[in-house]
Amino acid sequence: MQKSVSLSPALPPKPKSRSFSFKGFLPFLIPVLVVVIWQLSSSLGWLSTNILPSPWAVLKDGVKLTQTGELPKNMSISLYRATLGLVIGGGLGFILGFLNGMSNTARLLFDSSIQMVRNVPHLALIPLIILWLGINESAKISLVAIGTMFPVYINTFNGIRNVDPDLIEMGKSYNLSKRELFQKIIFPAALPQVLVGVRYALGVMWTTLIVAETISANSGIGYMSTNAEDFVDMETVILCIVIYAILGKISDLVAKSFETLFLDWQTLGRSNN
Repeated sequence: MQKSVSLSPALPPKPKSRSFSFKGFLPFLIPVLVVVIWQLSSSLGWLSTNILPSPWAVLKDGVKLTQTGELPKNMSISLYRATLGLVIGGGLGFILGFLNGMSNTARLLFDSSIQMVRNVPHLALIPLIILWLGINESAKISLVAIGTMFPVYINTFNGIRNVDPDLIEMGKSYNLSKRELFQKIIFPAALPQVLVGVRYALGVMWTTLIVAETISANSGIGYMSTNAEDFVDMETVILCIVIYAILGKISDLVAKSFETLFLDWQTLGRSNN
């Protein structure tokens, strides 16, 4: 018996709900409310400008510093230090995590020592780094590199060590070489954990840079904040804090975009289920 074929046109897709745009605004709702309440409190005199300047005053100060070129210059210097420190520290953490995760001999040789060093607060190394490297760029970049190395290391190491053994056995049953086994099974399975380490390292990166630029620097956002504090320039101090918050948020969005880009196979797998 032949099956009858329906010639009725396919139903058009349902229009997307408008709640999507509202959900997209939700992450910005609390910051916007805080700024509005802050501005109203300053305008009505409930909040003294000696304690906390208004958002409008901070914005005008940012425009002025941008026009003079001081803000773009110091922001570019801070971004350079943060990026280079993250690349060096994150790269070293990934290499060590890869070696110790893949090799039991390397793990027995290096992991215990790395864990001991990891438990030392890296900001406590500032006096030692200054004595070794001075107050030039290498000191600040080295401090950021030390701070960002351990989150990437520990997550890479755990990601590789916690790969499902059944997947590895399946790869071996297909006669995959060690290189193919790593490329096709171990690394994709460990990648979510690695990206968690990178995301955490981005937060440590900005925290470390703030301290480094506040203590020993003649440029950068942290230096601007310290210099403004000496002259009781509250607008610039608040501006620097806001800039760090915005840079941190942008960094987090970049990390999320990498997760979306490299882990789309997880999304497809969940949707198929």
